[in-house]
Amino acid sequence: MKKYISALFAAVLIFFIGWQSAMLVMSMSKSAKNSTLLDKIKEKKQLDVVILNSPTVYYTGPQKELGFEYELISEYAKDIGVDLNLSIVYSVSEALQKSRDGVGDITVAAINKTQDKEKEFLFGPQYYTTQELLICNNSLYKKGTFPRDVHDLAGLNIVVAKESTYENTLSKLSIDVTDLGFEATTKYSTEQLLELTNQKKIDCTVADSNIFIINQRYYPELLRTLVLSDKKKLAWILRKGDNSLRESLYEWLNSYEHSGKMSELREFYYSFLETFDYYDTKVFYKRLRNRLPKYKKYFLDAEEKYNIPWVLLAALSYQESHWNPRATSHTGVRGMMMLTQTTAKQMGVKNRLSAKDSINGGAKYLSMLEQNFPKEVKGKNRWALTLAAYNVGMGHIHDAQTLARRLNKDPYSWSEIKKILPLLSQKKYYKSSKHGYARGEEPVRYVNSIQHYLEMIHKDETD
Repeated sequence: MKKYISALFAAVLIFFIGWQSAMLVMSMSKSAKNSTLLDKIKEKKQLDVVILNSPTVYYTGPQKELGFEYELISEYAKDIGVDLNLSIVYSVSEALQKSRDGVGDITVAAINKTQDKEKEFLFGPQYYTTQELLICNNSLYKKGTFPRDVHDLAGLNIVVAKESTYENTLSKLSIDVTDLGFEATTKYSTEQLLELTNQKKIDCTVADSNIFIINQRYYPELLRTLVLSDKKKLAWILRKGDNSLRESLYEWLNSYEHSGKMSELREFYYSFLETFDYYDTKVFYKRLRNRLPKYKKYFLDAEEKYNIPWVLLAALSYQESHWNPRATSHTGVRGMMMLTQTTAKQMGVKNRLSAKDSINGGAKYLSMLEQNFPKEVKGKNRWALTLAAYNVGMGHIHDAQTLARRLNKDPYSWSEIKKILPLLSQKKYYKSSKHGYARGEEPVRYVNSIQHYLEMIHKDETD
């Protein structure tokens, strides 16, 4: 009898354990079914991103990975607490195919959100607005074939990226323009086609305005000719499924915009490109080849000593002296980093005309200025304000920050301070500032120029 009861108990126990296991499996299965796309991304702790290798989206600089869209998607990944896993592509056509194949949670590739593409893909929120431009080599002026309206496109050798909105735009134009011929290629990206246009291997191509603005400094023979489209919205392609990822992106982007961080990011990548100087860019590239190699070692040594990126020091030096170690201004500043006699003495520089000593002294001085800013000044804002202080003096930067607080502006944001600095040339503002009048427009142009040179050095170093 005892054996029977024991066996019965064991059977009941096995049944109960089995029932519990089954319920657990069912519960887990139900939970998995209820997991949203965003939940799954957070569970794997990784956001899989197909990303375009290009100057406006993503590229590897000498120090770290850069690009407007890369920084944007990195900030979102950080916000939801996951790492980025990048699948790098080299054309929009390749990016679209990856999306069709179901690769990645998000495709980041400067893609125009058009009605045709919305029929095929799920898009996230708009993050940038652009226009399509016809870009041609300036030699067409001399040939007398420079296009001034769409009917002048007939007979030109025009090549665009396949599966781009540019292909659709030209196809529609060809209905009304007789003999408008063009090639749509998968062989080259838009950036490569701009390079081919610069080299006169093709007459023209089409690019979004933001892509052209960034690339114009690399390819100074290019000219914007015609605007071919209304304003268009750039957006990322999302994996199809529920709306959790899309809703999360909308909410985050709205918060990112309102925080002022989006403005700062746009400022960093695009604002300094508003004015293009053809002659200055041509001369810069010549000196990049002929002069910089002689002094690169000194910049690298200063980077190691003061923890300042050598490319930043090189860009600053070009702005100051055009990498001329014997440069002298009418105000008495001299050398590669254009140090005053007082600053040189403070930094221990005995010979301002020594390239090595000047670069070391300038880096030391820049490092000292940077350390004067509080921890609230972060990232790109910190270096922009430091460079402005190198130009106009720390006292005027402090005055601008004080005025910013009075005007309810962020004293730690370069995008705000660059609006405040010019006010220091107006009597109603500078009369109450500690350090008085300042030519406030000058440090703004100064920082913009350095950023311009910095990006061109980055490009040259990574090619």
